[in-house]
Amino acid sequence: MSSGVLTVALIVLHVACGILLVLTLFRGRASRGAAFLLVRVPEILLTLCTVLFLFTYIYATNANMDYVQRFMATHGNLRLAPNSTQERLEACLRYLPLIALDSLWYVLVRIRRPLAARGAFDGARPASTWGLPLAMLSGLLTALAFPSFLRVQGIPVLAWFSLVPLMLCLSAAPKGWGIFYGTLAGVVQTMITNYWLGTFNLLTLQFVTVVTAIEYVPFMAVALLILRRSPRGGFLVLPIAWTAFDWVRSMGFLGYPWGMLGTSQYAVIPMIQIASLTGVWGVTFVVTLANAVIAWYLSGAASRSRRGPAALIALAVSLVLTLGWAGVRAVGDSMARAPARSVRLALVQQNDDPRKDDYREVYDTLRRLTDSSLSSHPDLVVWSETAFVPNIRRWSQEDPKVFPLAALVRDFLSYQKSTRQWLLTGNDDYSLVKRGGAEERLDYNGAVLFSPAGERVETYHKIHLVPFTEYFPYKKQLPAVYALLQSFDAYLWEPGDRRVVFHHPKFAFSTPICFEDVFPNDVRKFVREGAEVILNISNDYWSLTETEAMQHSANAIFRAVENGRPVARASASGLTCVVDPRGRILAKAPLYAESRLVVDVRLAPAGQTLYTRWGDWFPVVLLVSLGVMLIGGLARRRER
Repeated sequence: MSSGVLTVALIVLHVACGILLVLTLFRGRASRGAAFLLVRVPEILLTLCTVLFLFTYIYATNANMDYVQRFMATHGNLRLAPNSTQERLEACLRYLPLIALDSLWYVLVRIRRPLAARGAFDGARPASTWGLPLAMLSGLLTALAFPSFLRVQGIPVLAWFSLVPLMLCLSAAPKGWGIFYGTLAGVVQTMITNYWLGTFNLLTLQFVTVVTAIEYVPFMAVALLILRRSPRGGFLVLPIAWTAFDWVRSMGFLGYPWGMLGTSQYAVIPMIQIASLTGVWGVTFVVTLANAVIAWYLSGAASRSRRGPAALIALAVSLVLTLGWAGVRAVGDSMARAPARSVRLALVQQNDDPRKDDYREVYDTLRRLTDSSLSSHPDLVVWSETAFVPNIRRWSQEDPKVFPLAALVRDFLSYQKSTRQWLLTGNDDYSLVKRGGAEERLDYNGAVLFSPAGERVETYHKIHLVPFTEYFPYKKQLPAVYALLQSFDAYLWEPGDRRVVFHHPKFAFSTPICFEDVFPNDVRKFVREGAEVILNISNDYWSLTETEAMQHSANAIFRAVENGRPVARASASGLTCVVDPRGRILAKAPLYAESRLVVDVRLAPAGQTLYTRWGDWFPVVLLVSLGVMLIGGLARRRER
């Protein structure tokens, strides 16, 4: 549906609702239908217009991107304004008048309470009456707790009370509308936190928004059902449910553990040490518990319950255990002998977008930055994800006199051998397999390690691919969706099937590629296989914002703490950095600048953290607890 048709449809919908509103007020009937029209319809319209405005405003960034212009010229199924400023102006003109009208309607009905709507507010608490702005406020505050457009480092303290408005609303609103408000808060947070997805792929922001809404509906339904059945321990329901929900939605094909509440605390070093025991999920639980306790007291639930003090006791115990664990780790680090080994890494940040097809230019930049680091005698030079784009395996077999890409690959291989250095680079890779009597080529997003002698030592194929834009396993089951992805130029890969540990003479390391480092259990498996350093290679240039780079590195910091291993990141544009096992950034390169970072990385003592050994035991316990609460609540309902 084009933007023009959508705008006309919204205007027609508003006019129709306006006519019904006038007729209802003229008749003066206090019917249930009239109350719904007056009270709930403006909520629905305001929500619809706000979400569409956010999407359109964010998506306008594509208008200034040259790869989108090339896509439009090739495919012709997308229309954008000549530039982002014009597109955003059009979004404001299209939606803000409707948003203002709906907001006025929403507020006036709740202030004046006309005859037909009075019954809708009888006995309603303010948190229920004003549920929509409270839900939106929670979504906004939660998004701003992370690195955001407002502050690139984020405002971590906001996370400790950002969910309070929503929790107050959920405790007072009817169940159906509670599901609506909770889902809206999740969608608003997702869109604001992930606004940079508007420049990743032409479909990604749509998919993430829709998937978020679909995930939140059953989550809120179950959480509210248990909340209504647990008046005594209600302050524990949402923290348990929220943490378990974050864990569940991080798994599977649609897994996307980005924007989890605990991650917002990445810079609060004492707070995040508990991740070495519980994973990031323990931090999420404590922060969500603080929100729940505040809401518990503000809603008056504590005064109505004999267990009022229990909420404060639970929060105090959680904080004491969390900070106490930080103390235990600090003492353990001080008692442990200093590691005898270290490795010097040269992390190269070329600050370019591989999608521009300027492969020779990017290679020249990589070579120049690498040359400038060789005087420091690094043990390993690291280039970012897809830093060298032409497929080395393929083009090394072709005639360089005929194919320019073959000539470029020949130059690269010759240069790498001449440096006499170990080098790791991101690169496309492929394998040939026989299926049904025919030979089929499978493409991979890979990381390739070369020895000083110029030998291709080992290759890792990315296992956890980005859904819809890198991977879609349902080609036969959902051919229409697959055709849509192809029409929007999605480049689909095959997932790798082996967790590779690269063996350098001085250390062992693994290379989760790009957003693979946001999955706690995936990185944990690399460490269990023997990785001494978590070496992430990424390309985040496409986001065109420092916000995404900081959000990505915030996730990576937790992988260091969880596994007690240093994390090194080589990104095309940042954040290129080194993180120690306690989550402290020891060195970093400037964002969106050509740079190389040469750092001595101290290897951690042998041994594994409890999280590395036990994995995601904590959210599993919470999920089981949630199931027990649900069964108990349903049993109490039958008894009544």
